[in-house]
Amino acid sequence: MQYILKYIKGDRVIWGVSTLLAIFSILVVYSSIVTLAYKYQGGNTEFYLLKHSIILLIGFGLMYFAHKLNYRYYSRMSQLALFLAVPLLLLTLLTGASINDASRWLVIPVINQTFQTSDLAKLALIMFLARMLSKRQDHIKDFNGAFVPIMIPVLLVCALILPANFSTAAMLFVTCLVLMFIGRINLAYIISLVSIGVVGLAIFIAIVMNSNVDSRVGTWKARIENFMDGGSQVNYQAEQSKIAIATGGVVGKGPGRSTQRNFLPQAYSDFIFATVIEEYGMIGGIFIVLLYLILFYRGILIARNAPRTFGSLLAVGLSFSLVFQALINMAVAVNLFPVTGQPLPMVSMGGTSIWFTCLAIGIILSVSRHNEEEETTQNKFSNG
Repeated sequence: MQYILKYIKGDRVIWGVSTLLAIFSILVVYSSIVTLAYKYQGGNTEFYLLKHSIILLIGFGLMYFAHKLNYRYYSRMSQLALFLAVPLLLLTLLTGASINDASRWLVIPVINQTFQTSDLAKLALIMFLARMLSKRQDHIKDFNGAFVPIMIPVLLVCALILPANFSTAAMLFVTCLVLMFIGRINLAYIISLVSIGVVGLAIFIAIVMNSNVDSRVGTWKARIENFMDGGSQVNYQAEQSKIAIATGGVVGKGPGRSTQRNFLPQAYSDFIFATVIEEYGMIGGIFIVLLYLILFYRGILIARNAPRTFGSLLAVGLSFSLVFQALINMAVAVNLFPVTGQPLPMVSMGGTSIWFTCLAIGIILSVSRHNEEEETTQNKFSNG
């Protein structure tokens, strides 16, 4: 253990939280992929267990390398990442692989791995927004000098994500608003941006509803109607999730003893929190919630201790984004929100989504590592 701790820097609590989430992920994914394994791999659950474990291992490798890089380099990298993300989002809309009636993925050649471009765009936009806000602090209240250059990329990226993935676009938009508020953008400007977003969404829905093109709007409408009609038999996913939660009780049925995994769609991804509660009970569910809240709390502490505005905004923006997504996923599982299709970060089975989550955590750790190094340098200077 001491040998490992020698090479990892940054907030040890976040490292611990990430490790615990990964362990939980392996246990619950292995339990919940039975139906998927019988459908595609002749019952070979070890295939998915090995694949998921390798993805997590690669993710921790990315986390390690991201935390070793000085976080100030991410300011420059955010420009390149955003310039890459925008055309990829456009390409996804036009030629993306359609899964569950949504064109959200591009297929990476050679390895044949699907890649959700909105994951890259989300990380890129948060980093870019932190960069823009930090560089314009001297005239942050200025409309043309600060707000407009910040508003344009936010609206552009969210608009490109919206047609295929409303929930991701909405969550990213809210994250950007929170970051802008923390970055001292004029509140009146933020309210105007919300108004622009609402009007833009209304225009988009009106155009699509009056056209002959198949779209996701019908899916959004059906999900909201099913959610509002609590007793609807059509709302199959939410009903099965509630059964899993109800039968889990306080202590759960035990690891690998889930029943609803055989009936619950996406038990290994979108509704994995229901599987967690069924097998580990309310105690397991509370433990998962606490892990995310600890992650957010440590992210806030890192942001407060960061000597530079960019590092502070970067840490708080990425922390908020990860925990906000986790809370939305858990709210869907307990039927507080309509179905969104958002995975539980670091827990749900996935590919590139886990990698981008690990990169985000690695960047937060990079800010933390730099904070510790600067504090150590200052102490040496003071003692010397």
